[in-house]
Amino acid sequence: QVQLVESGGGLVQAGGSLRLSCAASGRTVSTYAMGWFRQAPGKEREFVARISGSGRLIDYADSVKGRFTISRDNAKDTLYLQMNSLKPEDTAVYYCAADSRARWSLRTSGYDIWGQGAQVTVSS
Repeated sequence: QVQLVESGGGLVQAGGSLRLSCAASGRTVSTYAMGWFRQAPGKEREFVARISGSGRLIDYADSVKGRFTISRDNAKDTLYLQMNSLKPEDTAVYYCAADSRARWSLRTSGYDIWGQGAQVTVSS
């Protein structure tokens, strides 16, 4: 059973940076595509970024392109999200997710393993 645990969330001023980490345990996720999603209060969970198992394929939501960078270290079974130039509208709970079924999806339904979430709050 794979478990995902996010860390690195917090409170930051607009224009600042944060780095989220997502550590996997239980079994390796090195062959799984992985993604970051976020959910703001009263809104649906939305796609932020995804990365293939090899790290060669990466996609971003338009809202974060050029500001966020997704990466992974398969030796450590850890996924990262570097967030720069943060805006108040980036405030949300951020979730990492793993795709063990090779769906390569932008939707939440394409991911079957989820972390508990990390709160990111950006003040103006």
